[in-house]
Amino acid sequence: MDILPDLKKGKRGAIAKAITIVENNQIESKKLIKKIFKDTGNSIVIGITGPAGAGKSSLINRTAVEMKKLGTKPAVLAIDPTSHVTGGAILGDRVRMTESTDSGTYIRSIASRGATGAVSRSLRNSIRILEYAGFNPIIIESVGAGQTEVEISNIADITVVVFNPHTGDSIQTIKAGLTEIGDIYLVNKSDLSGTNQLFDAVRDFIGDSERNPIILKTSVKKNTGIVEFAKTLKELMALKKKNKPTKDAERLETELKDIVLNNIQDKIDHMLTSDTQFSKYLKKLQTKGIDPFDAGDKITKSLLK
Repeated sequence: MDILPDLKKGKRGAIAKAITIVENNQIESKKLIKKIFKDTGNSIVIGITGPAGAGKSSLINRTAVEMKKLGTKPAVLAIDPTSHVTGGAILGDRVRMTESTDSGTYIRSIASRGATGAVSRSLRNSIRILEYAGFNPIIIESVGAGQTEVEISNIADITVVVFNPHTGDSIQTIKAGLTEIGDIYLVNKSDLSGTNQLFDAVRDFIGDSERNPIILKTSVKKNTGIVEFAKTLKELMALKKKNKPTKDAERLETELKDIVLNNIQDKIDHMLTSDTQFSKYLKKLQTKGIDPFDAGDKITKSLLK
């Protein structure tokens, strides 16, 4: 059954089916992306990241509603830590995002599967599906976990870093790699004590940098700062649209390298499991008849013939 006509109309069932294909079936995924590729790349991607417990899901829920009022058509992809039992995504975020879903925002959790390259691959293609279905912006929510943050900032046109006053030693959390990536820094849960100190710390620490990011306070509980945040995002979307062709060209180069390296890796894995030279030198190495470097060089030479 061809899902493209329904996908183009933005029908939820077709979108869900397409993203499931991208996540779970590489052969079908390639066929699907080949068909839609030319009609993608036109939406602004907003990455929202920050420590766990910063209140990202509730914030995105309210912000999506406000962005809809501003005439945009947002969709949300929440990257979840993989559920180790089923290998699927834990759907906690969906529960917290019912309000925006009701207003027509498409929300989907995708599993991070623990591998950084895999995040990029299924995420890139899930974004393409949402672009084809007419959503703009596409908001990516990521778990506060080191490597994923940097990957998100490579994929996103706008990166938002969310803190809250109660995420522990605030300045230390700020130092951890998040200072270089944000276009907007949000002190969320600003109804909590310690907000002003954290806001000042972020401003002193990050605000004076060359990039000159925007620093805002938001509170979902008190419904403050969210309209301003949504308006700021909409203004930034217009600005980032101008640089998008350059950034997209760089991203496609990275993606192409990733694909080539993955293909080579698969080929090498296959060759190593079926290669007689590998098992011959492995046995020699295990009996100390050869050192690891010599063994490695000899196997490499035989593979590259």
